[in-house]
Amino acid sequence: MFFRRKPNKSGTFSVQVIEKRDGKSVVIQRIGTSDDEIELRRLERKAQQWIDEQRGPKLPFAWEKDDVISDFMSTLANSQVRVYGPELVYGSLYDQIGYNAIKDEMFRHLVVCRLFNPGSKLKTIDYLNRYLHVIKSVDSIYRFVDRLSPAEGCGIKEQVEQISYAQTWKVLGGKVGVVFYDMTTLYFEAADEDDLRRCGFSKDGKHRNPQIFLGLLVAAGGNPIGYDIFEGNIHEGKTLIPMVESLAGKFGFDHPVVIADAGLLSTKNIEALEEAEYEYILGARPKNDSAEVKKKILSMNLCDGQVRSFKRKDGRRMVVSMSGKRAKNDAKNRRDGLRRLEKKLGAGRLTKNNINNRGYNKYLHMDGEVKISIDYAKFEADAAWDGIKAYITNSKMPPKKIIENYHNLWFIERAFKMNKTDLRIRPIYHRLRNRIEGHICLCFTAYTIMLELERRLKKAKAPFSLNQAREMTKNIYSITYTLPETKQERTAVLKMSSDQQLLVEIAKS
Repeated sequence: MFFRRKPNKSGTFSVQVIEKRDGKSVVIQRIGTSDDEIELRRLERKAQQWIDEQRGPKLPFAWEKDDVISDFMSTLANSQVRVYGPELVYGSLYDQIGYNAIKDEMFRHLVVCRLFNPGSKLKTIDYLNRYLHVIKSVDSIYRFVDRLSPAEGCGIKEQVEQISYAQTWKVLGGKVGVVFYDMTTLYFEAADEDDLRRCGFSKDGKHRNPQIFLGLLVAAGGNPIGYDIFEGNIHEGKTLIPMVESLAGKFGFDHPVVIADAGLLSTKNIEALEEAEYEYILGARPKNDSAEVKKKILSMNLCDGQVRSFKRKDGRRMVVSMSGKRAKNDAKNRRDGLRRLEKKLGAGRLTKNNINNRGYNKYLHMDGEVKISIDYAKFEADAAWDGIKAYITNSKMPPKKIIENYHNLWFIERAFKMNKTDLRIRPIYHRLRNRIEGHICLCFTAYTIMLELERRLKKAKAPFSLNQAREMTKNIYSITYTLPETKQERTAVLKMSSDQQLLVEIAKS
């Protein structure tokens, strides 16, 4: 038996299996017809396979295997290859944390894209099209993001917070004993204000840009609990109690110690925390306290590393510490601030508008109506406070434990940094409230996944960083192909480097 190509009048060829009988060639199996060389080769392989099945198994010759592989490779197209790393790593974590309970594939795509290639929604369109072969319009993306707002009633924000909190509960072993709260400003690349986007004091230094406040509550390690957004001109001290009470009611955690920086220190906040029976540790501003408290602190003459505590007249405890390293840094900042003021004064660029208590402008003094000078006595007096840090608390923890817990406030500062730099949560180009809320919901979800990946990388002592892991995902590819005989579609991940394999194993562990 053998196969042959038989030319047809139409210009095609028929592949047939032939057998010699009594000196004549007899067609015993018709395999197929085509005018395409690649398809004809496939038909010939099928004919040979049929012959082999009739004769019994045999080992293929090397040239036959090479020919098969060569033919197969010639059928591949660019559309069959895609970047698979983001889905393999971030998608795996997305599922393990539990976000796959959100039954919307677009939410998954947008979160993974935010982790893999953060940027505008136009970049999202490019990612979906180029890497996932998902064709979406910008308008469809915007309409979906609008739906993520709590005002739309789809409940995705609530689902995201519940899933994120469950992840935090799991990571911390079922105990949330300490929570950290802070706010940051997110500015907009637009000049117009509305009920939400307002000009106000900007922590980003973008005082002329409309902004909103993002309030974030996290547990130890920066593990997320929840978030909310507020008008850009609200006083941040007014947001603490509503935020903590709302999330405590939602998740049922039982009166953790609340830790926040000095920006949230106010009599009303402290009274509200005490009335709700919360323990708290708040950053204090000792230089702004009463003359009696200031005198008591300075009379302690603390040395590097020393910590003292005392009760104020209102019964609240103040913990005071001294750091030699902080003292050097404070002194340097004061000198630098003074030099900047002297330079401006010498250039005639200071006006009465500079007479305020912001930064080092407090060293300015105005004589009469127009003459401005520098109050060097005030500058020298401030040296007594270099290195001193104070805290207000109602907790019975030892003073050093108070300070240790407060220093963990960097968890939330780092959370803001990760969102602003790694996830590029700002600047925000959206204008509509629904879209703004949807954008932040996506970033909050992505932050939870990124934090979990970082935790696993540290646990596994991986030889690469979080950012390096992100870059590695961009070079993990998969190929989708169709089996010639069964027509089944298969997907295979192309061979990875040892670091890429380790990353995938860590993500799936």
